[in-house]
Amino acid sequence: MNRKEFEKLVLDTYDIKADYPFNEDFETGIFRHVLSQKWFAIAMKIPKSKLGLMGDTIIDVVNFKCAPEVVDSLVGVETGIFRAYHMNKMHWLTVAIDMCDNDLIAWLLDISYDLTKPKIKKKKHLEGK
Repeated sequence: MNRKEFEKLVLDTYDIKADYPFNEDFETGIFRHVLSQKWFAIAMKIPKSKLGLMGDTIIDVVNFKCAPEVVDSLVGVETGIFRAYHMNKMHWLTVAIDMCDNDLIAWLLDISYDLTKPKIKKKKHLEGK
């Protein structure tokens, strides 16, 4: 998968396009929930060396939020999956999208979207009123 295909996956799945909120940075795209504006994915370009890989070739990566046990089970096991670059390494993963299986990317996207969506608050029922 490449960056364009990833952005199409997000658009087709959630009808959401990236926004580019950082001044002078037109490469880092943030994918947010419509109502809450919480981030569920961040697409960016970084040098391979930032992930502990050889070389300074610039690659496309996406950060996803995941449960810590998912992070622990994938890092070092699945090709293209790393502890998050520039995010909380316990709750976020970085995926080199051209190195990772497309189905795994779609699965991680769904997990991240679900973990970051607004929580529905239950109404408290007051007895006797």
